[in-house]
Amino acid sequence: MATIQFLGATGTVTGSKYVVDAGGERLMIDCGLFQGEKELRERNWQPLPLPPSSINWLVLTHAHLDHIGYIPRLINDGFRGQVLASTPTVELAKLVLPDSGHLQEEDAEHANFKGFTRHKPALPLYTYDDAVKALEQFRAIDDTKPLILSPRFELNFFRAGHILGARMIEVTVRENGTARKVLFGGDLGRFPQIILYEPEVPDGADYLLVESTYGDRLHPKDESREHLSQIVESTASRGGTVVIPSFAIGRTQELLYLLRELIEQGKLSSLPVHVDSPMGIDVTDIYMRHTEEHDIETQAVASRGLRPFSPPDVHFDRTRAESIALNDLKYPMIIISAGGMATGGRILHHLERCLPDHRNTVLFVGFQGAGTRGQIIKSGAEFVKMHGRQVRIRARIESMENMSAHADYGEILSWLGKFHKPPRTTFLVHGEPKAAEALKGKITEHLRWNVEVPSYLQKFAL
Repeated sequence: MATIQFLGATGTVTGSKYVVDAGGERLMIDCGLFQGEKELRERNWQPLPLPPSSINWLVLTHAHLDHIGYIPRLINDGFRGQVLASTPTVELAKLVLPDSGHLQEEDAEHANFKGFTRHKPALPLYTYDDAVKALEQFRAIDDTKPLILSPRFELNFFRAGHILGARMIEVTVRENGTARKVLFGGDLGRFPQIILYEPEVPDGADYLLVESTYGDRLHPKDESREHLSQIVESTASRGGTVVIPSFAIGRTQELLYLLRELIEQGKLSSLPVHVDSPMGIDVTDIYMRHTEEHDIETQAVASRGLRPFSPPDVHFDRTRAESIALNDLKYPMIIISAGGMATGGRILHHLERCLPDHRNTVLFVGFQGAGTRGQIIKSGAEFVKMHGRQVRIRARIESMENMSAHADYGEILSWLGKFHKPPRTTFLVHGEPKAAEALKGKITEHLRWNVEVPSYLQKFAL
């Protein structure tokens, strides 16, 4: 009997991994890192409950680290199949994975140098070279038509509207003369969107996996453009810097798009905007190339001869020297730097410098997972640990939840309501327990669907 097992994204928003077994063949959807609290991060070091060598194919919904970041480890442990994804996802993965390996090596080296680790020595989960080697097993697919992997597995793809190249994956599982459709929703985008097309609505499925990141919340209805303008102008009036921890993929490009638009419309003074993220810069180039993913409004901007992601005074700081030089700039500016939950990368150095100064603002523009530095800072804490020491928080802390790339429960319910028929079972994943249970109650109440909130490593018959 065909089964699905949940190896991640259960009770947490990270570590997305799902395995479908049918007739002796094994298909994995997504292979992400666990992030956040120590208990979750330690799962990255634990062996999978099944041999990686037994997995025939790995197919990806999109290129965020919590969906692809475990792949080099999977390959080191014996996976020899192909990694299949949309063309933009493969291009983005070529940036994300080597960067992840480099950061892990860097963090381990820093921990050993400073001595704030109980591991002697601290080791990376995988290296830069491991990540580069893993990319040899990636293959871009034509996601406009069905992909037949074997007589047992056929795949169809739908736009998810989350980031560039993000797709929902419909897996038709055939075994013993029966066929079952399992729709892996990945991360569901917003309604309405900027830059990308909105999520598509598939005809339906026998089983559905849908995220529940914002299962207990609605995004604010305030105008994100006006809010962003107010935050920047008020910080500049104090002589401060706006520091934005931002995911290199998706959020950085949305911020650049909005800042350009506000300045062009005269709704925001032109300030220096520094994108201090080599990966964020490369991702922006990829966003520019894949115009087929852009919605009508973004295409219209380009048709006027404008660059959608280039505010007037933008600086792309690729080198370490350029990043360090920002420490000496005293005038008001905006720094956009990876990563989005302040778990690592260049953003830590900017936070360490700017958090103790009341003139500055730290602006969060996305979900902050439990136990991450971003969540700690956002929660109102007086101190946050960074590079082995406690950093005082005096800067103003702001957030723009309406910039999230994840649908809230209202948008999820609206999307589900457009299905032609209800699934046999809807599995809620990629959410913390409170959010998942809240969304379960709402789906049950409004749609009368059968809903399950799977637990870690739980297996279901299809």
